[in-house]
Amino acid sequence: MTVLTTRRPYSAYAGITGAFVGGLALAGGLARLLDRDPRDESALDLVVLGVATFKVARTITRDDVASFIREPFVEDEAGPGEEHAVETGDLRQAIGELVTCSRCVGTWAAAGLSTTQILAPRFGRVLTWTLAAAGVNDWLQAGFSALTNKANELEQRAG
Repeated sequence: MTVLTTRRPYSAYAGITGAFVGGLALAGGLARLLDRDPRDESALDLVVLGVATFKVARTITRDDVASFIREPFVEDEAGPGEEHAVETGDLRQAIGELVTCSRCVGTWAAAGLSTTQILAPRFGRVLTWTLAAAGVNDWLQAGFSALTNKANELEQRAG
């Protein structure tokens, strides 16, 4: 039995990495031209950015509402985030691997949100804080659900 294996899309990975680094360099250049200083950010800004990044990454890689982003790059139909990248050995596969990896998307989301906060501070702050609030809401909803389930379980045991 012969197993067909697709070569890893290393040149596509290099292109994606180049786009990421080039985008950050361009953002840094624009920040310098506009005299924006990212050192004005605080530890609280980092925490908010982290929670907002979590929310964006989770939404893109797992939520049905963002399945249209994943659809062209995954096997079968995009759904609740259990997809696998197509194995084409090209850019389509590399993007599929990117949009199905929450850590990978998180890196891009953090860069985009940080850049937005530096280049368009008012919009960037509203965007980042809104996404962070949505991320906190996700955690609170999950925590509430877990506590409710545990309370119901204990009640059934006692009853």
